[in-house]
Amino acid sequence: MRPPDILWIVTTQWRGAAGGWAGDPNARTPGLDRLAAGGTWFRQAVTPHPFGPFARAALLTGTPSPANGVVDYFDPLPRHARTIAHRMEDEGYASAWFGKWHLARRDPQAPLVGEAHAKTPVPPEARGGFGFWEGFEGGFLLNDPWLHGTDLPQPTQFPGYQSDVVCGRAAGWWRRDSARPRFAVVSLESPHPPYDAPVPAGILRPDPAGLVLPANVPAGGAVEARVRRELAGYYAHLVATDRAIDRLLASLPPAVMVVFTSVHGDMHGAHGLFRKGWPQEESVRVPLLIGGQTAEGRGRIDDAAVSLLDLPEMTLAWARGQAPVLVGDHRAISMPSVVRLPDQCDRVWRGVRTRTRKLVLNEDGSPWLFFDLESDPGEQVNLADDPSRREEIQRMARLKG
Repeated sequence: MRPPDILWIVTTQWRGAAGGWAGDPNARTPGLDRLAAGGTWFRQAVTPHPFGPFARAALLTGTPSPANGVVDYFDPLPRHARTIAHRMEDEGYASAWFGKWHLARRDPQAPLVGEAHAKTPVPPEARGGFGFWEGFEGGFLLNDPWLHGTDLPQPTQFPGYQSDVVCGRAAGWWRRDSARPRFAVVSLESPHPPYDAPVPAGILRPDPAGLVLPANVPAGGAVEARVRRELAGYYAHLVATDRAIDRLLASLPPAVMVVFTSVHGDMHGAHGLFRKGWPQEESVRVPLLIGGQTAEGRGRIDDAAVSLLDLPEMTLAWARGQAPVLVGDHRAISMPSVVRLPDQCDRVWRGVRTRTRKLVLNEDGSPWLFFDLESDPGEQVNLADDPSRREEIQRMARLKG
């Protein structure tokens, strides 16, 4: 029997709770809602590192940062790194990458937003072992992206919304004949800032005043005003990207196994904080939907401890006709270095998250945050200094990810 075709769809800054399937009253995501209804939602999924390059390197290699070689924001993925592409090729798969890479050598002095990083060439030997590669390093151009790669020796600008363009290119590759089973990654920048970037015609930005904000967003003042302004753009980009993903999935054979996730979330004013790198749920917890499974998996909610680090082994299991086995009741989370950009987390930290608890330690090993997620899902009360929790904190601090 031919092994299943497998597709990863990886977004950027998409929070774990930001979806209709997750009960977000602001989110309009009918395409992904259908994927969730036909598959499994891993409700407790986390990123190992809530910042792009660290998480991407971990996702591709199955090895956390800094052990995978990505220690700093501008570190490239080492060219000797063995990725999921190498492993799937060894299993007889044809592999392909489409979209944002964010793991090549780039100029740290160049503007992060704009054509400098969007047109930075990623040489073949730096493309992670993917047999077909077509994408861009970065640049956060949510419209009219520049693509280069296997069939495009020079960066070429494509008109249209980035998610539409990249998903359309992936659909075209999938229509090609292949004697081998296929594994592909579609990597999208949306819904990453700039949140005021245009969205396709027909997609309306929600009224900022009508958005429902979580209780952990400080009410009134500059924080709430900024949150409402940014979320109006954020949710519009969710709608646009959901539509692009839905069109891609509709073009594929029904037997394709689909993974939808994000490399990290966004604080969006929760606890008065913005952007990512923070250990709070809005930054660390990510969507993880898996479709194309057996009938028993349809519409299932799974609360197992799972991380993006688990995806390579899960994917290899599917390729071999096996059921993935998730071991352990906790997953490690960390920020290996400080990214000195506006609003980002200001310290190195490491932590561990279970289904009901989360402990975060400072670089020196002292407790910074301890949350009882079972009784306080909004993380309103930090229990790190609670004497009655001291033994529990010490026990969690000894856990290995």
